[in-house]
Amino acid sequence: MLFLSTYQNRIDKKGRVSVPAQFRANLAGQEFSGIVAYGSLLHPCIEGCGMGRFMKLNERIEMLDPFSEERDAFATTIFGESVQLGFDGEGRIMLPEALIAQANLSEQAVFVGKGEIFEIWEPVAFAEHALRARELAKAKRYQLRGTPAPEGKA
Repeated sequence: MLFLSTYQNRIDKKGRVSVPAQFRANLAGQEFSGIVAYGSLLHPCIEGCGMGRFMKLNERIEMLDPFSEERDAFATTIFGESVQLGFDGEGRIMLPEALIAQANLSEQAVFVGKGEIFEIWEPVAFAEHALRARELAKAKRYQLRGTPAPEGKA
């Protein structure tokens, strides 16, 4: 299951937003009919995924020393701040106020597929991020080949 493409949807006054049909199709057949959502640790957006991806995160956290500060920080932040958001009959989720505030969302949300996860962004912030990401990807495209960049192309 990979989340692909970018979609923009309206957020209603109650905080409901339609999850793109393609994303919902990827999530079909899971134990939980919805998404797991949490504030991104990298960007001013919301990350979303299916329960399967969340279980992988749990496995990685469980591999850390059970008494370490790092394990506690990851568990507190990732699990403590995550919410399960079920789909309503129209494929919408209700975004909690805390996540709306963290991503600075108002009337529109951009859903961005990023493989095993997707992100939900405020449209202007995403447009700016996408420009920076494209420039970095263009400059570092050689890394995807698995070979060093040609001379002078770092």
